[in-house]
Amino acid sequence: MNVPQISIAAQPEYLPEESDPAQNRYAFAYHISIRNTGQIAAQLIARHWLITDANNAVQEVRGLGVIGYQPLLQPGESFEYSSGCILETPVGTMQGSYQMMTVDGQAFDAPIAEFVLTIPRVLH
Repeated sequence: MNVPQISIAAQPEYLPEESDPAQNRYAFAYHISIRNTGQIAAQLIARHWLITDANNAVQEVRGLGVIGYQPLLQPGESFEYSSGCILETPVGTMQGSYQMMTVDGQAFDAPIAEFVLTIPRVLH
């Protein structure tokens, strides 16, 4: 049996032009790369995110696909997209998982490791 393997990389970015620190509004983009490093094709069905700000306020986001797509990744293929979120603090984290399905009907979760959202010069 082929074991599905999905590699996920995240690159966060602060968006100062969309932020308003005086109103506790900090906008971030995140750029995601999803790569099928296994030997069997798999489709991204849904997403689950936990977004936590510095006050420990958690936003939970669930939905079908990503940015309107449910990409089918053949072995060696990748899919990239960008999205964003708003925090009330200048620092936060995101983590989660993609719910995937192999072409032979095996459901599995592809974990997304925690990454930090921060405005420049806040963390050292």
